[in-house]
Amino acid sequence: MLRINEFKVENLSSGCVTDNPAPVFSFSMISSEKNVLLKKAVLSVNNWMEEFRQQTGIVYNGPKLTPFTRYLATLEITDNYGETASTSLEFETGFVGKEWNASWITDGAYQFKERKKSPRPMTFKKDFFIKGEIRQARIYSTAFGIYELELNGKKMGNDYFAPGYTSYKHQLQYQMYDITEELRKQNQLVAVVGGGWAAGSYTYKRMNRIYAKRQAFLGEIHILYKDGTQEIISTDETWQVTENGNFREAEFYDGEVYDATVNLEKASFHNASIEKVKIRPQLLAQYGSLVKAHEQFEPISCQISPSGMLIYDFGQNMAGVIQADIQGRAGERIVFHHAEVLLDGELYTKPLRSARQQAVYICKEGEQKYSPRMTYMGFRYVGVSGIPVDRIKLKAVALYSDLPENGEFSCSEPMLDKLQSCIEWSAKSNFVDIPTDCPQRDERLGWTGDIALFAPTAAYNFDMSRFFDKWLKDMRAEQNQGGGIPMIVPMVKIPGQFEMMFPLAADHWGDACILVPWAEYKARGDIELLRKMYPSMKKYIKACKFWAGLFSTPKNKRIWKLLFHYGDWCAPDMGYKDWMKRGKWTGTACLAHSSGIVSEIAGVLGETEEAEEYMKLSQETARAYRNILMDENCHIKGGDFQTAFVLPLYYNMLSGNDKKKTAANLVNLIRDNNYNIKTGFPGTPYVLFALADNGYLEDAYKMLLTDTCPSWLYEVKAGATTMWERWDALREDGSCNLGEDNGSGGMVSFNHYANGAVGDFFYRRILGIEATEGGYKTFRIAPQPGGGLSWAKGNVNTPYGRIRVSWTIENGRFKLEIEVPAGTRCEIILPSGRKVTEGSGSYSYEELLG
Repeated sequence: MLRINEFKVENLSSGCVTDNPAPVFSFSMISSEKNVLLKKAVLSVNNWMEEFRQQTGIVYNGPKLTPFTRYLATLEITDNYGETASTSLEFETGFVGKEWNASWITDGAYQFKERKKSPRPMTFKKDFFIKGEIRQARIYSTAFGIYELELNGKKMGNDYFAPGYTSYKHQLQYQMYDITEELRKQNQLVAVVGGGWAAGSYTYKRMNRIYAKRQAFLGEIHILYKDGTQEIISTDETWQVTENGNFREAEFYDGEVYDATVNLEKASFHNASIEKVKIRPQLLAQYGSLVKAHEQFEPISCQISPSGMLIYDFGQNMAGVIQADIQGRAGERIVFHHAEVLLDGELYTKPLRSARQQAVYICKEGEQKYSPRMTYMGFRYVGVSGIPVDRIKLKAVALYSDLPENGEFSCSEPMLDKLQSCIEWSAKSNFVDIPTDCPQRDERLGWTGDIALFAPTAAYNFDMSRFFDKWLKDMRAEQNQGGGIPMIVPMVKIPGQFEMMFPLAADHWGDACILVPWAEYKARGDIELLRKMYPSMKKYIKACKFWAGLFSTPKNKRIWKLLFHYGDWCAPDMGYKDWMKRGKWTGTACLAHSSGIVSEIAGVLGETEEAEEYMKLSQETARAYRNILMDENCHIKGGDFQTAFVLPLYYNMLSGNDKKKTAANLVNLIRDNNYNIKTGFPGTPYVLFALADNGYLEDAYKMLLTDTCPSWLYEVKAGATTMWERWDALREDGSCNLGEDNGSGGMVSFNHYANGAVGDFFYRRILGIEATEGGYKTFRIAPQPGGGLSWAKGNVNTPYGRIRVSWTIENGRFKLEIEVPAGTRCEIILPSGRKVTEGSGSYSYEELLG
């Protein structure tokens, strides 16, 4: 029997509001038959109908979509057995380019000029009456800052930090909230707007007013009455505003102050002012994944610290907020302090640098609940002062973007399962509207290098489609005319740092414009994303090629050492200047790799001549690396280091004996170093692949399973629940490494996902799941058991359905069980080298291990 499993528009199965004039549809199907393929799909949207042969990337090209309209999309499919199935979904349009009636409003009397501080939150309100029976009512709203809406005392939506963080100069999201069931005869809408990213204190330089001189709010209430008449209530000077609402302070770094004793009905309001905003971004219906509340945690312990503070341990490092049930007394001031680690029984806050990470709650009388709404913290431990333990109950709530979980991995080694959990939780903690570097200290920036290297692992574990699409839209907007990509996206120019003032071509960081969309295409098959990113990729490669050739002899024109590189960033036992000195190797290898990927992308897009040009560049650069940066025995001129061997091996830059020599040199380095990691950010994701794919599988497993510092399992053994920025963030003596010995003082985070890129190896080599065509239309399952593992299992949800893999080893026999989704084909490679190709269905294989 055939049925449609998932049917999506704009990567959503429900709740889609879009301004895209050509929304994109996709679906997956399930059947009890084997070798099922799609014969045809018929998509209908209102009166438009078209037949397709694909399951992904189905682009609507019917009549022009009109604003504020609900559309019904119906899908009917037929498979190669003649079986049929059908389903439908609804989506709505937003403004679709229509001008807003509303004006931006603010408090014109509030002249915020303090440096390194965030503005006081503004509270807007509007009282309005309903004129008749309602058929439908919507609020469309956005802000410079972050905002919360309440209608008649009830919060609208379940998101945090709307409208989200975008490249404000270019685009700004707006939200739609359905209020049809919430309206009464007399109504009051309240909007609280904090400084957020737009006007609040942000970056490690504590800059403020980066995008706006103060907060501003924009909104329209659209009411459709049953008699067919319409009413629009827009933000204007009749709205009221105050800075004396319940939210007294709000900032991502320092936290929030909330005064429950404030009665808004008695607060001093005055008329709002029309704000002349200094930038005019395109307003677009929400296309990203806003932050929402997810897992809740009860404390695993509550102790009194030597200083007398209550210390709650939630057992999991995370990004999020507390939820408190309080038996309070009017005016009582409770302070919630947050930290990732304890030192001598107290919260250790030095790694937070200038971030206070505090929530302050001023109680009203009696039973009450409190949870911050205008900030979030990175923490495992919460210290509470100002109330005794018997009058408060505490929970922790994880906050991260609304990303569907996409994959699962587990195996017979419990420490690897704990490592997988660390990887997932570091990702969750840093996917807070943008891909941040860390969720706790005074940073939380969209560093491009971290996500460039982690993107494949992210795409295995989560459906990143809307998250990446939003962030990459900002990247395209921020790229300069010379092709440079900002080190952080959205871009913030940080005074005093050259590399942060201008978008640059910098290896692995700038290559996010290639590596992230390529990883997403492999996972989701979204060719439209490649089309949108391809011009940016070409401009970026042109810039890399320019800097590699500048001031170089013809012989050295592909050796990329200018203009700026982070090099072997965060390699153990070195300082940042030494990391950067390795930029010649990381940059040249990256140019070879990325130009090769762009060649593949050009081929996918049908740009045959350009594909050949980029492949030629890739090959020339690979030869230059081999001939100029390595000696005749494939050792590194200037001294061997792990990353310099890992990159050309994984990037397939070598062949024949050169490959064998380089692999041997790498494995000797690793053995001599007792299987400890010596790679920085660029090499760490690939070191196990470089070993396993070149004849050293057991060495790869030994490195993975090593638990002395520096190693992945050292962190697990030390009690980590997330990945660390430094391998020795906690030293073996229990002290914290703040980087005083290498010139990067204060740079330590216990929730930094970059080194979690090893998770890619779990899926692609231990389970053996790897796409051979975009979106897994064709894929490979080729498990590589080793390291004493007796079993592993997992799954990956693809656009075509879920791939499942489970293998066991018992009495020397290897048994593999797999599920192949409908509409796909899979090549299975067993450890003996035996190959089988199958269509959809469930299969088992067994063989004797050699």
